[in-house]
Amino acid sequence: MLEAVTTLSDPLTQPLGKKAADTLEKVLGLCTVGDLLRHYPRRYYTRGELTPLDSLAEGDHVTVLARVASSGINGPSGMTPGQARGMQARSRARGQKAPVSRLEVIVTDGTGKLQLTFFAGVGFHAKQLPQGTLALFAGTVSSFRGRRQLVHPEYELLPESATDERMTTEFAEEFARELIPVYPASAKLTSWTISKYIGAVLDKLEAGEDPLPAEVRERHDLWPRELALRAIHRPTERNELDSARKRLKWDEAFTMQAALALRRHAAAAMPAVPRPAEQDRIAAAFDQRLPFSLTAGQQAVGDVIAHDLACAYPMNRLLQGEVGSGKTVVAVRAMLQVVDAGGQAALLAPTEVLAQQHYRSITALLGPLGAGGTLGAGEQSTRVALLTGSTGVRARRSTLSDVFTGDAGILIGTHALLEDQVQFADLGLVVIDEQHRFGVEQRDALREKAAGSRPHVLVMTATPIPRTVAMTVFGDLEVSTLSELPAGRSPISTHVVPAVERPHYLDRAWQRVREEVAAGRQAYVVCPRIGDADDDADGADTPDTSAPDTDQAAAKQPADGQEARRPPLAVLDVAPELAEGPLSGLRIAIMHGRLAPDEKDRVMTAFAAGEVDVLVSTTVIEVGVDVPNATAMVIMDAERFGVSQLHQLRGRVGRGRDPGVCLLVTEAPPASPARERLDAVAGTGDGFQLSRLDLQQRREGDVLGSAQAGRRSSLKLLRLLSDEDLIASAREEANAVVAADPDLKTHQPLKETIDDFLGDRRSEFLDKA
Repeated sequence: MLEAVTTLSDPLTQPLGKKAADTLEKVLGLCTVGDLLRHYPRRYYTRGELTPLDSLAEGDHVTVLARVASSGINGPSGMTPGQARGMQARSRARGQKAPVSRLEVIVTDGTGKLQLTFFAGVGFHAKQLPQGTLALFAGTVSSFRGRRQLVHPEYELLPESATDERMTTEFAEEFARELIPVYPASAKLTSWTISKYIGAVLDKLEAGEDPLPAEVRERHDLWPRELALRAIHRPTERNELDSARKRLKWDEAFTMQAALALRRHAAAAMPAVPRPAEQDRIAAAFDQRLPFSLTAGQQAVGDVIAHDLACAYPMNRLLQGEVGSGKTVVAVRAMLQVVDAGGQAALLAPTEVLAQQHYRSITALLGPLGAGGTLGAGEQSTRVALLTGSTGVRARRSTLSDVFTGDAGILIGTHALLEDQVQFADLGLVVIDEQHRFGVEQRDALREKAAGSRPHVLVMTATPIPRTVAMTVFGDLEVSTLSELPAGRSPISTHVVPAVERPHYLDRAWQRVREEVAAGRQAYVVCPRIGDADDDADGADTPDTSAPDTDQAAAKQPADGQEARRPPLAVLDVAPELAEGPLSGLRIAIMHGRLAPDEKDRVMTAFAAGEVDVLVSTTVIEVGVDVPNATAMVIMDAERFGVSQLHQLRGRVGRGRDPGVCLLVTEAPPASPARERLDAVAGTGDGFQLSRLDLQQRREGDVLGSAQAGRRSSLKLLRLLSDEDLIASAREEANAVVAADPDLKTHQPLKETIDDFLGDRRSEFLDKA
């Protein structure tokens, strides 16, 4: 009868049995043989050179070749074995926990003696190690009552025939050099147990046909998959690991790229309506009425977007630009091109403050061009509408009607745009501002409002989230960058203020704020919490969207290296302290997300008019607030904010001709990860560079978004920043395979691998192209 084999798709119950399979699923989320074999070792160790017993030092991890001189089972506290057995019987009869026996083995190599102690499996080890047994022992040296010992050492018995000194030495050296894999484990499932399970699976493994085409393997000098899997779990020498890792990284990159290529192919089946630029229409008139000249970067990026909009397939472009680099103007020009071509555009903003700011600035820029249907509108014009959660019933009804009939060419709003009642006549372009504030599902919900075809999509951000950086590395998102500031904008200097080590620095920060106000300018003070009685534990200010801010998680955590301490500083506590202390005499106002909309408008209007010197606020002012006279910002508990938030916040200053300064006040200790993050923010103004730092620290998460919701991360070995060249090569190869065989009819193993990779939501993933 042939021995049963196991394949990568088999459930773990088949090779390991139900008990082991249940444990692996419960503790590590591993269900199939492939899942287990993709649970790669995080490092390897060797038992090391053979160590003479007379040279052992406490704390050393050693391997010794020795013979058993004596062996005995001892009870606790010096009891004889008989006494220990009697006490154990009496304890069991009383329902009490029995004292633990131990096996003590004395071994010698002729230079000295060493005690081996076993507390578990006493009977088993006693049978394995009778007097006279020759074996190799490995473990960490400790001492007990002045005697050196190894507690529960690993050991390898030498065969009875190993009497030849040369054979014994060779066996011992091989034992000492063997690479031992160390797996990500837990208290309930040790690395040793995982290694045992993997060994049992490898003994029966039949990996099947290789999903990576032979010509790809040959071009890039890649090992077969089964050889790589065996080598990474059971390497015979370290240079094998490089080849194994290279091949398995290719598996991850090529599978991902092939899945994305299939998604792009699916997108081509639902083309977008071309929206070519029209001469002498609203967009051209808008350019002529701009009160400033476009930068070379704005003009170049605008030309690329205009070309994309004229194509018959949907644009999917990220517009990355520093805060204040003029992304909004670029977006308006794109929206007007779509309007000129008979379509509509929607601009999705994360907060009411930002949506209202966009509405005011865009209608001001458009003037009569954006007043369509009203007295004084331009000969060629459109209507700009605003829809947020606080829009009144009458205004809401009017806006919905204008959008449905097509009278409103541009709709600006918050998550209210995603509601079912919002229906467009012909949605041609979706612009998403600060995309890290929206979930994948929300962005898709707006895109689905285009009837019959896919709209073009333009995403704007100053600091892309790690997942977005990952998508650009994988080539699934085209990127345009605005790197120069418009005329009249000044650079922002950023400094870390270590409040604990140098309290006088904090005093100097408040002095700097007073100096800015004395010079006729204004300042922000930002706190992580609101501080009212209903404030929740983390104090996150609630934006006008239900999407989680991926950076707010960083804001909620204590500083690295510190114990749990006071709650984060709150607006309602800090404002009166400043008014009575270092900023006494200045005009101070507060701003946070729980203020009524009318109160928010009143505060922001007063601040913009120069009637407030210092605005103490939560992150509600993170985006969309434009007060050119504000030149200073102090961010309290800065270690509690994410990189993206910090970069966005400091973009609120330096928006005029006077230079801006941002002071990051922190209690994070030197050399902690939080402090390093703040130093990085202070060291560069490049948002994309900061997002790559964020990616290094937080990993990329799930590159494919919600297609794998609830599944573990798809990338095990691949690192997006260090493996960019490999990913690019995999993209080129995967695109060629999918272009030649879009249904993968002649690449069945690859198709099966992609299906396994995407899981049950494969079709949904492809639909969301």
